[in-house]
Amino acid sequence: MTHTLPSTRKKPSFREATLFWLKLGFISFGGPAGQIAIMHEFLVDQKKWISDAKFLHALNYCMLLPGPEAQQLATYIGWLLHGTRGGLVAGALFVLPSVFILLGLSTVYVTYGNIPWVYALFYGLKPAVVVIVILALIKIGKKSLLTPLHYSIAALSFIGIFFLNIPFPWIILATLIIGFAAQRFLPSLFIQKGEKEKNTVNEAEYFLNSHTIVGGTGFNSIRLAKQLITGLVLWLIPFGLFYYFTSDFAFWRTLSLFFTQAAFITFGGAYAVLPYVAQVSVEQLHWLSQYEMIDGLALGETTPGPLIMVLAFVGFMAGFNHFGHSAIAGTIGLLTTTFYTFLPCFLFIFIGAPVIERTQHNPKVKAILGVVTAAVVGVVLNLTVYFGKAVVFPQGLEVSKVDYFSLIWIIISFVAMYRFKINMIIWIGISALAGLVHYLVI
Repeated sequence: MTHTLPSTRKKPSFREATLFWLKLGFISFGGPAGQIAIMHEFLVDQKKWISDAKFLHALNYCMLLPGPEAQQLATYIGWLLHGTRGGLVAGALFVLPSVFILLGLSTVYVTYGNIPWVYALFYGLKPAVVVIVILALIKIGKKSLLTPLHYSIAALSFIGIFFLNIPFPWIILATLIIGFAAQRFLPSLFIQKGEKEKNTVNEAEYFLNSHTIVGGTGFNSIRLAKQLITGLVLWLIPFGLFYYFTSDFAFWRTLSLFFTQAAFITFGGAYAVLPYVAQVSVEQLHWLSQYEMIDGLALGETTPGPLIMVLAFVGFMAGFNHFGHSAIAGTIGLLTTTFYTFLPCFLFIFIGAPVIERTQHNPKVKAILGVVTAAVVGVVLNLTVYFGKAVVFPQGLEVSKVDYFSLIWIIISFVAMYRFKINMIIWIGISALAGLVHYLVI
């Protein structure tokens, strides 16, 4: 790695970087926004390993990809610092703590979840989860709904998925087509009022900066072929193991193919893909119930790491329920789901990062990404309605069947987390206790 602009910062050692990625894996609460903020605080502001411009350049690419952008950003920066091994370590350590924590919580959930007082705890959690999704909707909306075009895309996205039952992948594909067409023929639609240029900073203060030339960048057909073959071999290995060592290969094949597909369409993060996963896993494959899906989101919110780990809970419940309440099958399901969810994430970075490093900030790509994010707003609104209906009207859409505790707790939770900014993890605990109190009193 060489610099066209001299850097005053020393390259961090592999050990120093590894310790940071390990620490990040245990403290990365707060969803992608919180995780990215933690990385920015440490990598840019404190250690000055990477400049703000370089950080945002990497983030823009990761946001364009399907999958958890925070995990992919960690992989990207790990690759910038220490090559392939750095990317592997950064991406893996970002996920592994949450894998084992979620495995433990899932096991406890299926073991004790039917005990009345434990059920009461989750009963209190469900309204809080609805509000967490509402807050995510507000955050994504404020960030992405910047022009009349964005509002229109969001509205069409919601109509498509809620009223017309158009699958999520087709909505994203249609949005990309609209984005490319609008960028080419009507670029004025992307102009935002009051848009200003950012002030420049002294890039030489950072080890990695916008002038850094990273070795091995650019397109290389031989490297690409090796990466694709490696990815394909890794993708096929579990299929071989399931074929020769399990009694129900059809189930494992379906699970592996489904979560591979889900990994390629998770544009906009976990909240965007959850309606699709719920639609297939709950309503078509019957791997788990609607309420278990909501409980899984609550568990996912209480663990560090990317929220997309909720998919691992779905995999656990799929194996657990399909094989007669087998915790071993559930564990295999969770690990399999994790593998197929994150394998593409590494491939996207190792294949795309060397190419993207040869580009500068591309306003056209950013504009198209903004259109996709606007579509995600409509999808997350659908998720809000989906969860809200299940929690407030658990027995059907009739006024006489309203769950008034859940409705009131949704209002209280919204005021607490939105108006008074009470920490999400703390409020999840309070909500669980509220459910327990409701059970003991009622």
